[in-house]
Amino acid sequence: MTISLSHGGPSIFSSASRSDRVAVGTINGVAFIERNGDGWQVAQRGLEGKHIHAVVVEPTTGTIFAGANHGSIFASTDGGQTWEQRDNGLTEADVYSMEATVVNGKPRIYAGTEPAHLFASDDLGQTWTELTAMRSVDMSKWGFPAPPHIAHTKHINFHPADPRTLYVGVEQGGLLKSTDNGETFTVIHGMDDDVHRSVLNPADPDEIFVTTGIGMYYTGDGGANWDQWTDTKHPIGGYPDLLVLHPRNPSLMFVASAEFGPGTWRETGTATSRISKSTDGGRTWTQLKNGINEVYTAFEAMCLEDWGGDSFSMFAATATGEVWNSDDGGESWQEIFNGLAPISKGAHYESFVKVTA
Repeated sequence: MTISLSHGGPSIFSSASRSDRVAVGTINGVAFIERNGDGWQVAQRGLEGKHIHAVVVEPTTGTIFAGANHGSIFASTDGGQTWEQRDNGLTEADVYSMEATVVNGKPRIYAGTEPAHLFASDDLGQTWTELTAMRSVDMSKWGFPAPPHIAHTKHINFHPADPRTLYVGVEQGGLLKSTDNGETFTVIHGMDDDVHRSVLNPADPDEIFVTTGIGMYYTGDGGANWDQWTDTKHPIGGYPDLLVLHPRNPSLMFVASAEFGPGTWRETGTATSRISKSTDGGRTWTQLKNGINEVYTAFEAMCLEDWGGDSFSMFAATATGEVWNSDDGGESWQEIFNGLAPISKGAHYESFVKVTA
């Protein structure tokens, strides 16, 4: 099985066995890395020259989708050997996020863009339809601190028991919810509007965790009431972004966070990032230090693969092209690559490197 590691793609996988192939979205295309004995190698590259924000492997057909920064959407039906552009009906070409689900037995692909729009395809990307209801909510406060100051659709997620219910994070703009495949939307209030990720507890979907630019928020009643669990001075880091939980043990969670936000990265050239672990559903956290500790760059992608055994695998990638791996449930980590092109949302990598591989 091939899983994906990208800033704007899926981040929690369930597999029958441990995957040995990972499609990594970089600023220079998709790099397919594979296990080679006890190590890893780059086995294949695709879409070189494209800045890939999101990679999705559609589970029912194996079709691989890649969403590009100012570059539209591409699909591969042969494991990444060849690609074709699939963007008929896509009216925005700057793709930030993608996700896939199955509705009524058929695959449905979503794509989020900058400016913040949402599109859906029910024919594996051959045609796309904009879900215009997402922009029917109050957008008066939508924007972004950095030029061109335009909000983008950063993250797409689904209710674990009902794929018709989706959660869409707009950075900056807030968290939106639809219960009808995107035909209508409501805004979920109660957290900072710089929404990064939303993660739902599969055992109790009323428990929702949201990372934002000023910390992590939690609701236990489906969004009616929220508590801010971490802030800008919390030990996990003041700028949490990537968040995953174990699908069979949702009390086990991991978060990747920088000390401060990207504005500081540009000034100092460092993000002081770390990965932390919680075993009590996000109430307390312990920073992981066995092999990974704090890094000066930013973690821009992270995923967890539950392969059904006693352990599970994790991958984390940085804006300077390093990829880290743990196959023992996050207990220990090793850097498996340090020469890939940056894995980066937008221009984040420019705060750390000027020359890319």
